[in-house]
Amino acid sequence: MTTPRPEPYPEPFFTPDPKSAAHSRIADFARWAARHRGAERIQDPTDYRALYEWSVTDLEGFWAAVWEYFDIDATTEYERVLAEETMPGARWFPGATLNYAHHALRNLQPDAPAITALDETGAGYEITGRELRARVASVAASLRDVGVGQGDRVVGYLPNTPHAVIAFLATASLGAVWSVCGQDYAPKAAADRFAQLEPTVLITADGYLFNGATHDRRAASLELAAALPTLKATVLVDHVGLAWPEDEDSGLTVPWEDAATRVEYLTIAPVPFDHPLWIVFSSGTTGLPKGIVHGHGGVLLEHLKTLGLHTDLGTGDRLMWYTTTHWMMWNLVVSTLLTGATTCTYDGSPVPQARPDLLWELAARHKVTVFGTSPQYLLTMAKLGIEPSVHDLSAIRVVGCTGSALPASAYPWVRDHVGAGVQLASTSGGTDIVSGFAGGASTTPVWAGELSAPSLGVSLAAYDETGTPVLDQVGELVVTRPMPSMPLYFWNDSDGSRYRDAYFGAYPGVWRHGDWITLTSHGSVIVHGRSDATLNRNGVRLGSADIHDVVERLPEITEALVIGAEEPDGRYWMPLFVVLADGVALDDSLRVRIRDAIRTGASPRHVPDEILAVRALPHTKTGKKLEVPVKRLLQGAPAEQVLNPAAVDNPDLIAYFARLGAERNKRSARDT
Repeated sequence: MTTPRPEPYPEPFFTPDPKSAAHSRIADFARWAARHRGAERIQDPTDYRALYEWSVTDLEGFWAAVWEYFDIDATTEYERVLAEETMPGARWFPGATLNYAHHALRNLQPDAPAITALDETGAGYEITGRELRARVASVAASLRDVGVGQGDRVVGYLPNTPHAVIAFLATASLGAVWSVCGQDYAPKAAADRFAQLEPTVLITADGYLFNGATHDRRAASLELAAALPTLKATVLVDHVGLAWPEDEDSGLTVPWEDAATRVEYLTIAPVPFDHPLWIVFSSGTTGLPKGIVHGHGGVLLEHLKTLGLHTDLGTGDRLMWYTTTHWMMWNLVVSTLLTGATTCTYDGSPVPQARPDLLWELAARHKVTVFGTSPQYLLTMAKLGIEPSVHDLSAIRVVGCTGSALPASAYPWVRDHVGAGVQLASTSGGTDIVSGFAGGASTTPVWAGELSAPSLGVSLAAYDETGTPVLDQVGELVVTRPMPSMPLYFWNDSDGSRYRDAYFGAYPGVWRHGDWITLTSHGSVIVHGRSDATLNRNGVRLGSADIHDVVERLPEITEALVIGAEEPDGRYWMPLFVVLADGVALDDSLRVRIRDAIRTGASPRHVPDEILAVRALPHTKTGKKLEVPVKRLLQGAPAEQVLNPAAVDNPDLIAYFARLGAERNKRSARDT
């Protein structure tokens, strides 16, 4: 992964219309910063590179400008912008008190839609700004009545519907802490996350829709509730019309309709800038998922920057981005409300078998201006021969894409089948910062296969093996100066050691994210895939440990290893390697059992693309599975560059995975 990128660079695939760029919010912000925040170096408001350089060299000036430009409504003002820059431990806006929920609700038009709720049947309904505020007030009062206070945890086992948005905002308004998980996770997988938090209330739905089927999650919901002994109440959401069982032993249960239809006045609690807002979870690659805690103020500023400046969202816009509630994109999609724009929720498959172009149909019907998806979705559309432009997509000005690297081949497809004037904004970020490290803006060109630029305020670099910044060469993605939305801490990490090890172990004082990137001479960013073992399927990060735990319980399997590898043609290959018990053969029947076990014990998204039998798996001398080296071998990296054979318990196995990777990459290149 250290091969320099070949020259010369191609011309931009897309160049913004100069008039539109000059009238964008990011250009207006640049003009404002030049006048009010000492950013005189920005001579041209459409010069993104000048704006970016100012944003990372004058962190205090830039973030103070974001605060003032978006008119942050603080109950008490901050003492200074950045009191301590050391990472980890940066202290942003000390002294300030505010609340995310207040800002999410304050810019909404009372009679215009705040949320458009959609599902794969094509049905939909709208919740106006006035209605959203009333429901948040009601749920907040209901939570308060069962004992939820500042710092308490409220968890959701919910699909992507307005219920999750309302419950989150109600929780945040109280100064309580939110966490949510999609219902395709098995109860045990959800409990592995939520039990760590010792939640006070669980909010759960009767089921969800996916690919033409209604998935009944009533029993799973009650099983999850039983696994959370700290609950004072469970709120039961009637989403798909299934009757909840009457069980006197299930503790205090509150129907959603009772919780959400009270007439209440919304009182929002001001909290410190770094008060916990939500807890999102790592994928659980090595053991239990880690709870990543983010604060009210950091998320508020970061998401206003990302959505208000980079995505150019404001009143009258509509954003629809396919996501699940346990992917960080859900958190970002909810923040659409901060800008006064309408957010669309969607419950169902992105590609329903009966109507594979449904998302495009819905985007046309609801005049969506920003359509968000994953690389795999766009590749699937092309493979199926879908023609989105049969629908009226004239309102779409941006197609956002994230989750993994978007291959260059997808760019002409979007131009030719969605619209020639549509900007394709490929972005890369993470759950860790609930935002992006690099992406696009209304003022940036687009190069096929590349992200247009590092994001404002993100001091992005690519480090080689010696920790030296490199240009036009593949290196580790690092961030050299703090961001407001970096985690406050990990849950149950009292001394901060796990947090430091996760991001700062490789380069003290510098954030290492775990991606291979190239920073190019013309200012773009190329993402080459993960440099760690995290799985990333269709934009949703998955934990290998969730799969290993399920598969290794089967009596026929002695050990398992799952790998996710980005391939040269843009596809994502997720094979599962299994070591069989003596006398067992890997036949079709066993493959079905393994897939069913994973689907039931983890989720449908965890089911691998292939299941391959191997005689053994490689480990370190201390017995740890070599997930990252195997992934790199499958991506075609030469064995001698991946690891030292002396560090492996069975070096002969490396040759097998190296050969498999080489053969597969040859086929992929030939097919391309």
